Amino acid sequence: MKITRLRNSALKVLQAENCSDSAEVSVLLTDDETIKILNREYRDIDDSTDVLSFSQHEGADEFCGVQDENLLGDIVISVETAKRQAKERGVDLCDELDMLLVHGLLHLLGYDHDEQKQEELMFARQTELIRQIELADKKILRTGD
Repeated sequence: MKITRLRNSALKVLQAENCSDSAEVSVLLTDDETIKILNREYRDIDDSTDVLSFSQHEGADEFCGVQDENLLGDIVISVETAKRQAKERGVDLCDELDMLLVHGLLHLLGYDHDEQKQEELMFARQTELIRQIELADKKILRTGD
């Protein structure tokens, strides 16, 4: 797994979503136990999951002071779960990590899937962004850039 690939995928998503060139996101690649602890602490769900997103802007009205608009938040991905899911779906681990990264980024950008209409919109955008990433990767491989 190459960290550079995840970084490039994140940049492609941020560009496609018209984010500032100075947008910041942190990504933690971890294990099931760590993500389970975070899921329990922040979502009251005592189970591991594949990806969590922590927006720096969620609930911003509740805090005093200036929020940095370029600091989007944090994404936590369980590599253990990603490996299992990749195997189940018959895809490469890097492709699964890209999908989880895109999903997490969309949450940081305000997308959600709590309701049917929101879910349709979010997953349609997620599919389109993953397609764009894959096309860009193929172009790079062809041109040798």
